[in-house]
Amino acid sequence: MAVKGRIVFGIHAAESAVSQSPEKLISVWLDSGRKDRRLNELRQLCGKMGVVTQNSDRKQLDKMANSQNHQGVVMEMLLPEELNEQALQSAVRKSEEPAFFLVLDRVQDPHNLGACLRTADATGVQGVIVPKDQAVHLTPTVCKVASGAAETIPLYRVTNLARTLKWLKSEGVWLVGADGGSDSTIYDIDLKGSIAIVVGAEGEGMRRLTRESCDYIAGLPMKGSVESLNLSAATAVFLYEAVRQRSHL
Repeated sequence: MAVKGRIVFGIHAAESAVSQSPEKLISVWLDSGRKDRRLNELRQLCGKMGVVTQNSDRKQLDKMANSQNHQGVVMEMLLPEELNEQALQSAVRKSEEPAFFLVLDRVQDPHNLGACLRTADATGVQGVIVPKDQAVHLTPTVCKVASGAAETIPLYRVTNLARTLKWLKSEGVWLVGADGGSDSTIYDIDLKGSIAIVVGAEGEGMRRLTRESCDYIAGLPMKGSVESLNLSAATAVFLYEAVRQRSHL
C-alpha cells in the first residue's frame, strides 16, 4: 500500500476523524472478521457521514498500522495544512487575547516539532511559526508525535523569519529568545503580555538575525552535571512558565 497521507488507527481516533473531519479521510479500512458493537457503530457513523469503507483482515491491518492495537480500524488521512504569513497577520490582528506564539528557527527533527506542537496545544499557544527553508514540514512522523496537536495548532510557514519577527514587534508582541548561555533565566522575564517564545535549531541555536530581533534572551537554570535540556523539553519549560505567569489573564 502506497501511503499518501498519514495513518491513524483505533476506534476513538476514527470516531473523532469521521465526525469532525470526514473531508480529510483518504481511505478507511475495517476488519471484516470483527463484529463488536463499537466497530458496528463506527460502520454506521461512516455511512451517515458519507465515508466509504473498505473491508480488510486483521493481518493486513496489523501491517498497515504497524501495531496490533488498531481495534479493527485503520485510516489514511490528509496531512494538516500549513499556513502562510498572511494567515498569521490576520490571526494576530483578529485576536482579542494577548498574543502567545512559539517561533522555531530551523528546527529539522520531526520528533522535536511534533513534541513542540503537542506542548503548544497543552499550553494554549495560538500558533507555531517556522521559516520556509531549513525546517521540517508536517510529516506523518510529526503528526504521530504531536498526538492530534498538528490538527489543532496552526503552523505558519513564513518566507522571511526576520521580517516576520519585525512585524510581530510592530504589532506589540515581545520576543523572548531561548539561549542557555544567557545570564538571565526565563523566571526573570515578564511573560504576561503579548509574547512569542523564540527557540533556535538543535545544537546551533538561533541565527544571528533571529537573536538580534529578540527583546529578551533567557536561559534555564541548570543545577546538575548536564549542560542543557533537549529542544522540546526546554521549550516546554519556557511555555509552562508563561502559562504560570498568565494564569490570571
